[in-house]
Amino acid sequence: MTYSDFTLSLAISKFGLTLDMDTDLFSTVPPLPPGELLQQTLQYNAPLAIAISTEKARSELLIAPVLMELRRQRGGKVNLFSGNLFSVDISVGLSGFCDFLLTHSPYQSEIQAPVVAIVEAKKEDVTNGYGQCVATMVAAQQFNSREHEPIEIIYGVVTTGDIWKFLSLKGTDVKVDRDTYYLDRIERILGVLWHVTE
Repeated sequence: MTYSDFTLSLAISKFGLTLDMDTDLFSTVPPLPPGELLQQTLQYNAPLAIAISTEKARSELLIAPVLMELRRQRGGKVNLFSGNLFSVDISVGLSGFCDFLLTHSPYQSEIQAPVVAIVEAKKEDVTNGYGQCVATMVAAQQFNSREHEPIEIIYGVVTTGDIWKFLSLKGTDVKVDRDTYYLDRIERILGVLWHVTE
C-alpha cells in the first residue's frame, strides 16, 4: 500500500482522524501578486497544459511554475522537492512518491524536516486526491516529529493546476477549505501558499 491507494474515508479511519469539510481556512489571507515571469509563463502554458490534460503536463506546465514563484518570493527559504520517494512508515502505507513537498530545511539534496506542505497533482477531479494528500500529510507530521522538528499544522494541496483545494492537519483534525481557488486568481493562490509556508 502507498499514498495513492488511500481514499479519504480510509485515511480518516486508518489514522483516527476527524474531518471538517466546511471550514473557511484562508479568507483573511492577503493576496500575493505574481511576478511578471510567472504571469507570462502561465499565460503561455495554461492553454497547452489544459489541452494535453495529463497529470504530468499540468504538473510541469502549471503547478511547478507557481511553486517556483513561491520559492523565489520567499528568497529560497522554502525548498521544493518534486517526484521524490517519501517513505515514513511502510507498515501502514505511509510510503510512495510525492508530486511536490515543501520544506523549511536549508538543504536541497534530501528531504529534511520540517516538511510544511504537500502538493498533489491530479488530472481532473481534485476530490479524488484528498485521501492521498491526507495520508501524505500524516506522513509529514510523523516525519517531522521523528526528526524532532514538529510543527503545529501540516498543509496539503490537491490541484489540477487550474483548480486548487487546500487542506490542513492539526493533531488529528483534518480540515478541507470550503473555498476553491482558480488559476485566474493566481494572487489568491500565492497568498495562501505564502501563508502555509510561514
